[in-house]
Formats: sequence, structure tokens, C-alpha cells
Amino acid sequence: MFPVLIGTVVIAGIVGYVCEKTGFTRNGYLPSIIICVGGAFLAYFIKLMFGIGLGSPGLNAIVSSLGALIVVPTHWRRR
Repeated sequence: MFPVLIGTVVIAGIVGYVCEKTGFTRNGYLPSIIICVGGAFLAYFIKLMFGIGLGSPGLNAIVSSLGALIVVPTHWRRR
């Protein structure tokens, strides 16, 4: 269980970095990684508590990280 959690965090961090590097988001590297890790944690615990997920933990981490980046559009906020 613990290695799956660590793998989820690592995959989410990579997804956040890649999304920022490719221009999919314009939040900044650290905010994108934090958003992705938060979404991946949420999906991991939903899978753990209720059994709802897409199958493999890696696929859950990727999909939930991308979903969190889409749901939390920080680049649209006024500064």
C-alpha cells in the first residue's frame, strides 16, 4: 500500500511537470505539481475507501492528475 502511494505521488509530479513544460498549463511548475499531487491523493484515497477507479494505480494517477489540472484553472485568476 505504501509503495503505491509513493508511486502515485511520483507519477503525479511527473504529469504536473510535463503539462507545464509542454504548455498545457500556465500555472508555474510548483503550482501545477501541487495540483496534480492533490488530485492523485484524492483519487488514491477514493480507490482505497470505495474501490472506485480505472484499474491500475498508475492509470488512476495520470487521469486524476490531468483532471485536477483541468478543474483547477489557476491561470484564469486575476492577480
